[in-house]
Amino acid sequence: MIYVQYLLQIIAALGIFNVWLLRFGQDTEYRGANASNMREEFLVYGLPTVALYIVGFLKIVSAIGLIVGIFLQSFVIPSAILLAALMIGAFGMHLKIKDPIKKSIPALIMLALCVAILLLAS
Repeated sequence: MIYVQYLLQIIAALGIFNVWLLRFGQDTEYRGANASNMREEFLVYGLPTVALYIVGFLKIVSAIGLIVGIFLQSFVIPSAILLAALMIGAFGMHLKIKDPIKKSIPALIMLALCVAILLLAS
């Protein structure tokens, strides 16, 4: 089962790296409201610019923690908990602005991955 956990950790980490490093400035169908990039999305949510950098930093750190957790198990649970909490926040932001549920799917999938990682790591 440990290999399933590792696979989920890699998938979750790569998903975060994709969104926050590769697609940060790109338009996707999952951005909140009519935002065309991450900066606009945070503005749509009514969050200050500093929140963009704090959330981004925390998501990247948690993704790195999931990768490091393959080698140092003590990183897995804190990283998965942090990422799960951030995904709950992301889902909440979509609800706040009354986005269609489709736009929440990536956050919900990432939340499910984190819950699965936590269950396997416990």
